[in-house]
Amino acid sequence: LDPDNIEDLITDETSAIIPVHVFGNPCDVDKIEKIAKRNDLKVIYDAAHAFNVKIDGNPIGSYGDISMFSFHATKVFNTIEGGALMYDDNDLTYKFRSIKNFGITPDNEEVQFLGVNAKMNEFEAAMGLINLEYVESAIAKRKIIYEKYLECLSNLEDQGRVKVLRPKDNVEYNYAYFTIKLNTFDEKDHLFNKLPEYNVYAKRYFYPPCNEFPAYDFEKNTPIAKNVSDTILSLPLYLDLTVEDVEKICKIIEIELK
Repeated sequence: LDPDNIEDLITDETSAIIPVHVFGNPCDVDKIEKIAKRNDLKVIYDAAHAFNVKIDGNPIGSYGDISMFSFHATKVFNTIEGGALMYDDNDLTYKFRSIKNFGITPDNEEVQFLGVNAKMNEFEAAMGLINLEYVESAIAKRKIIYEKYLECLSNLEDQGRVKVLRPKDNVEYNYAYFTIKLNTFDEKDHLFNKLPEYNVYAKRYFYPPCNEFPAYDFEKNTPIAKNVSDTILSLPLYLDLTVEDVEKICKIIEIELK
């Protein structure tokens, strides 16, 4: 979310700013906080990709009024499914506990809120506790893979054929994703369709943009999101991926982009 565009979009009906730490890369939290205070708005961060990320040594969940984390099986830290909310306003606890339990309030079992069944089960909790023991070593392994991608794609990046999305210098990253941006939709589409022929599977993240789905009825005037959605690919990045595999993947990309 570009902070420079936020205030132009604020209306009398705006109650919150909802930025996304995309691929674990933090938003400009300082600018967003100033805008929120100036306009008396809440800030709710989508931090689904950002588990264990820090800015200047500060945990990512310490920014904004609420941060939402995903613990889905594909994330750096997972409980198979589920997630968590980070916040420091104790008044929210009562409502959140109700919402995750069909809206039933904890004290008198009345239904005061619209709710869902979002309770974590014991098996998921056990999986999370086990994974917590290994999350630091998992991130360290991911870093090795990430840096190998950087090395192997440096020539293509120098040539302007791909752009690598990098975190800022003051960010402790979790190496959850390795995402590249191609110059055109055709290049992205070609690569996406050719990689499976080599038994390599990339992901077209956020494609198409949410506002192009029939289920959502809002203006489709988002050219920047459209461009990004049309031109990015997330390359394989998981613990069992070897540096030799990364070298092969990058060589395939180099061949297919010629």
